[in-house]
Amino acid sequence: MEPWQLTAELIFDGKAVLGEGPVWDHRSGRLLWVDIEGMRIHHYDPVQGTDRSIQLDQRVGAAVPRAEGDGLVLALEHGFHLLDLATEQLTKLTDPEAGQPENRFNDGKCDEAGRFWAGTMNRKSNGPTGALYCLEPDGTLRKAIDGVICSNGLGWSPDGRTMYYIDSPTKQVVAYDYDPAAGAISNRRTVVTIPEGEGIPDGMTVDGDGMLWVAQWGGWRVSRWNPQTGERLGFVRVPAAQTTSCAFGGPEWDELYITTARTGLSEEQLAQQPHAGGLFRVKPGVKGSPACFYGG
Repeated sequence: MEPWQLTAELIFDGKAVLGEGPVWDHRSGRLLWVDIEGMRIHHYDPVQGTDRSIQLDQRVGAAVPRAEGDGLVLALEHGFHLLDLATEQLTKLTDPEAGQPENRFNDGKCDEAGRFWAGTMNRKSNGPTGALYCLEPDGTLRKAIDGVICSNGLGWSPDGRTMYYIDSPTKQVVAYDYDPAAGAISNRRTVVTIPEGEGIPDGMTVDGDGMLWVAQWGGWRVSRWNPQTGERLGFVRVPAAQTTSCAFGGPEWDELYITTARTGLSEEQLAQQPHAGGLFRVKPGVKGSPACFYGG
C-alpha cells in the first residue's frame, strides 16, 4: 500500500525561534507550546485565534499543565520548575545538571501516573552528556537513561505498557517495556529508523491506534509509523523544513497540531519558508488521546 500524504495548514504565524512541545489542555481548550530559544511559553486559543505568551529568563525545553489548579511544570535550561500562570512566578524544584552548564533540558511529557519525564542535551557539542529524568509527583527525581546526545520525543502506547523514546542523532525511535505502577523501563529495542536524507526525528506523539507520529527536523514533515513493523504508513507535509513536534488536540482529539522552528535559517531559506516558526494543523483522520498532566 502506498503511503498517503496530507498537507498541514498554518494557523498561527508565531515566528518562533524554536517552537516545540505542543500539549493540548482539554480543560481550557487551548494548546500549550514553547519557544525554546525565544524563552517563551505560549497558550494558543483556536476559537479566538489568539496566542498568549509568557516571557522567561532562560530557555524552556518543555511545559506541561499540572493536574490540580492552573499551573505548569517546566523543564527549563536550569532544571525543573513550577509556574503559576496567574502571577507568572517561577518556583524552582531541582536542577540535576547544575554542574553541566553546557547542557539544557529539551523535550518532556507526563505519563498516566502523573510523572514528568524530561531529558537534556549538550548545546555546544554532540557529546553524549545528556540524560532522561523522571520527576515523580512527590518531587523526587531519578535518572532513567544516561549517555544521551539530544533527548527528544516521548510517548506511551495506548495500554501504557510501552514507552517510546527518541535520541535525535541516532535517527531511531526506541521502545521500552513500561511498568506503569513503578514507572520503570526495560528491554530496549529499536522500532523505527528514519531514512537517510529525511532529517532527524524530533518530537513525537502516539495516536489511539498505537501508531507513532514523528516530526522530522530537516524533513519538512511529520510521518506516521507502525512501531510493530517499522513501516511508514503516511506523512503530513509541513511548509517548514525544521518540523519539531506534534500533538493531538481539539474537542475530539482529531486535530494534529505541529510546531516548527526558524533558528539557523538564512535569509534565502526564510524567503522559501516564510512561515517557519509557525504553528500548523491538519485533520489526519485518526484520533489521539487526552494529554497526561503532572500530578505534583
